[in-house]
Amino acid sequence: MPNFAHPKTKDEMEDTKHIQIKDFNYELPDGRIAKFPLTERDRSKLLVYRHGEVSEDIFTSLPDYLPQGALMVFNNTKVIQARLHFRKETGALIEVFCLEPLLPHDYALMFQQTGRCSWLCLVGNLKKWKSGTLSRQVDIGGRTVTLTATRGENRGTSHRIDFEWDAADVTWADMLEAVGELPIPPYLNRETQESDKTTYQTVYSKIKGSVAAPTAGLHFTERVLADLDAHGIDREEVTLHVGAGTFKPVKSEEIAGHEMHTEYICVHRSTIEKLLAHDGGCIAVGTTSVRTLESLYYIGVTLGRNPDASEEELHVPQWMPYDYAAQTRPAGSADDGRPEALTVRQALENILAYLDRHGLPALHTSTQIIIAPGYEYHIVRMMVTNFHQPQSTLLLLVSAFVHGDWRTIYDYALAHGFRFLSYGDSSLLIP
Repeated sequence: MPNFAHPKTKDEMEDTKHIQIKDFNYELPDGRIAKFPLTERDRSKLLVYRHGEVSEDIFTSLPDYLPQGALMVFNNTKVIQARLHFRKETGALIEVFCLEPLLPHDYALMFQQTGRCSWLCLVGNLKKWKSGTLSRQVDIGGRTVTLTATRGENRGTSHRIDFEWDAADVTWADMLEAVGELPIPPYLNRETQESDKTTYQTVYSKIKGSVAAPTAGLHFTERVLADLDAHGIDREEVTLHVGAGTFKPVKSEEIAGHEMHTEYICVHRSTIEKLLAHDGGCIAVGTTSVRTLESLYYIGVTLGRNPDASEEELHVPQWMPYDYAAQTRPAGSADDGRPEALTVRQALENILAYLDRHGLPALHTSTQIIIAPGYEYHIVRMMVTNFHQPQSTLLLLVSAFVHGDWRTIYDYALAHGFRFLSYGDSSLLIP
């Protein structure tokens, strides 16, 4: 539940920015990182953290811990085969990792594109590709198609890459399916295997666009989903396309020096309505769902200030939650001269009104939100999540949710044989 015990001051908001990332370190032996998933994904261990107490079970028991009639929200993004390899005439191998669509910029349009497209990409072995066009032959449906890649301007550590192929009826989705490789996490320290194409997708994945899986969802099976239904748990889906930045380490001593990556989100009107019907609260499956859901509150804040905001203006900047909390007082608190913050209901109703004015079935925008100790949760009441890397922004998010008690959870998991990271075990957090 949101913690509105007292209004936040500007100094307290600054305290969040000065958090030392070294305080979120723990020893994770390589042997505790799950390199492969279990044969039955729903037989993973489940750590249950409930009001400071820790216990354990197996994942198939998850529905037993959830309140009947609650709303559970999943991220339905689908991991794309985003890693492409080209070999130069000199023999040098160049890896091109597609991060974000540029032309067309819309994800859905991108995968329907024929003939040409452009992406923002990471390039491996860049020093060997100073200029010129790379090409390779691709077998699609028994015929040979030539795919070329031309390097454009650099944007920070990434580059614009223009792709072209000589088959008017072949889509970019077809091309990635034929030539792309699924980008499993770098910390697995192994090559992608054919089995990863299935095991590194959630059973409910639908919308192509991620370069990493929303891994908390990997534990769910049709059996568990049916059991949730039988327990009267309402289910909704949002989309956040997970970027490679999810693996970006925090290299600055203070988190103020860490720039969060931008990720694209889509939330349908029906989900907003369902949240309102559940008093603005839900159970989030995974940190990507958390980031999407909590961003909704601040999108509602923006629309309260500017009802005619554009899609770009609805983007949630990294530090907006902390600035807003310093500028306002919690709804229902004593008047201290600052304006009252929006309630969750008001924020969600602002989004519905925006969708109505523009005749939109869904909200499309992006978020750069960072959730760290000092953040006050608005929508997420319980969380299902895996065990995250030391000194990561995901660990900061978990710490904020359990009011700083993350070491209790991680010490227990390390002492009781839990498997860590993407293919590891699961936890249910109830603060």
